[in-house]
Amino acid sequence: MNIYLMQHGRPVPKEENPDRPLSDKGRGDVERMAAFLRKAGVSVQAIFHSGKTRARETAEIMASKLQPNRESLEKKGLSPLDDVKGIAHEIEKGQRDLMIVGHLPHLAKLASLLTARNESIPVVSFQQGGVVCLGTAEEEKSWAVAWMVVPEIIS
Repeated sequence: MNIYLMQHGRPVPKEENPDRPLSDKGRGDVERMAAFLRKAGVSVQAIFHSGKTRARETAEIMASKLQPNRESLEKKGLSPLDDVKGIAHEIEKGQRDLMIVGHLPHLAKLASLLTARNESIPVVSFQQGGVVCLGTAEEEKSWAVAWMVVPEIIS
């Protein structure tokens, strides 16, 4: 089973638009990442996002490539400062590959909790538009970083 943690693409500055949609660069990075992951054979049964514009737009782009007949879904508990224990519990009891599109520090804490069992221990440095794959064997519930891809290496 794999969990794909993705930080949203680069947004426009807050001064330009307080809603912070994806910038042109952010949109391009996410589109390239989605195409790269599809070509690599990544498949997910669900894509969750926080509901914030930049995360929703990122998730919609990913859904268009990785699960073309389904939409991404807004999920409570994925905002930057939300507690990670709820989504971690849901992941632990799940049986499907999924992608979570979110924000820092939430994603970093979630990756730490799943892999190191302590959300305060840094295990990965996220980058806007980047994806971290956490993998586990079905019979085990211990997670490890399987790989990470950032926009700069697929350009």
